[in-house]
Amino acid sequence: MIESLLVANRGEIARRIIRTGRRLGIRTIAVHSEADGALPFVTEADEAVCVGPANPAQSYRNVEAILEAARSTGAQAIHPGYGFLSENADFARTVEGSGLIWVGPGADAITAMGDKINARNLMAAAGVPVAPGTTEPAADLDAAVAAAAEIGYPVMVKAAAGGGGMGMGVAADEAALRTEYDKVRAFAERMFGDGSVLIERYFPRVRHVEVQILGLADGRVVALGERECSVQRRNQKLVEESPSPAVSPELRERFLAAAVRAGEAVNYRNAGTVECLLDPSTQEFFFLEMNTRLQVEHPVTEYVYGVDLVEEQLRVAAGLVPTFDPDALAPRGHAIELRINAEDPKRFLPGPGAITTWNEPAGTGVRVDSGYVAGNTVTPFYDSLMAKLIVSGDTREEAVERARAAVAQFEIAGPKCNLPFFAELLENPEFLSGDYDTGIVSRMR
Repeated sequence: MIESLLVANRGEIARRIIRTGRRLGIRTIAVHSEADGALPFVTEADEAVCVGPANPAQSYRNVEAILEAARSTGAQAIHPGYGFLSENADFARTVEGSGLIWVGPGADAITAMGDKINARNLMAAAGVPVAPGTTEPAADLDAAVAAAAEIGYPVMVKAAAGGGGMGMGVAADEAALRTEYDKVRAFAERMFGDGSVLIERYFPRVRHVEVQILGLADGRVVALGERECSVQRRNQKLVEESPSPAVSPELRERFLAAAVRAGEAVNYRNAGTVECLLDPSTQEFFFLEMNTRLQVEHPVTEYVYGVDLVEEQLRVAAGLVPTFDPDALAPRGHAIELRINAEDPKRFLPGPGAITTWNEPAGTGVRVDSGYVAGNTVTPFYDSLMAKLIVSGDTREEAVERARAAVAQFEIAGPKCNLPFFAELLENPEFLSGDYDTGIVSRMR
């Protein structure tokens, strides 16, 4: 097993990785910005190194500073968490070129899946269903209009290099497309340094379902079930659950088989997620993208499949066999994750601030992965995620009941917080029925 691990991230995911590392007897090293020096992950690691100012470009995305921290502390491996440099193929190559172990998929797989158009084409060639759309970037507005006319309105206008729900717009007709194309292209150039745009069929009522895959050290790719991710605001997830209430055993078999084909097509190693759109009216699903990293919502899979995905990542990176039998994977029970963000519960606008009260719920089937404690400050420099509340039960109904109780017990004061939204959602008839889609939040508002 790896003996020393540098975690190139912050907050709850850094704390989460450190927790598994310490359980396995691995020496853990945290890197942090000047703004994050008082957060729990810094003190919980065996060592900590400040890598720069609050600006992520000067700290958490500062490749040379992170590599220097690894050299100075004698780190053997680097785990990137999610966000920041986790899907940066150049960083992965640099880490491995420096003689360190990269806890993630190979750089070639990251590159192949990082461009949405290239990913779509690869998946189509591998027999993974893809939605009708362009097979190359729309070179200009006229090309986008022509593509949309062939695909049929409404269409989704997407940044080819985008991710995390960013760089997307919907056009119901040509006039809207002309506006959205320019908007998405400008956003993509500013945020990703790549203004390439693709056009896809837009499904007005759709569910967002993803499959957790793990590429093993022996070359096999296995699927650890699906997660429902349809409770979203601005195309970004708020709630995830596993198994999906919308997926029958027959559909699950098709989902998992397609996800394994997707991983095999790019010789995938380590943890990754194949994201799909599911049309509930036809039970057809289409490839959306592959996230070549650990997902925020990985804990629901951990509960349902009885694995520690961070441990499995470390074992793959070290060339070891998994802790589970790949031929005997089966879901058990139900799990739900709620993303506790520093944002107002109505408009979901960020609301950073000093935390004056922080009391976490506890009990059977309740887990909190948090990045903060009372006395810390949620700054405006990073994502608004403060914690993840994960609940499990033998049934979905039991998990929902535990979620209600846990939300009521969770006390946070200081920054704005979306806990009241979850209290509302957990009483919403549409959510409780399991028959919901990506429009549920907008219908609640």
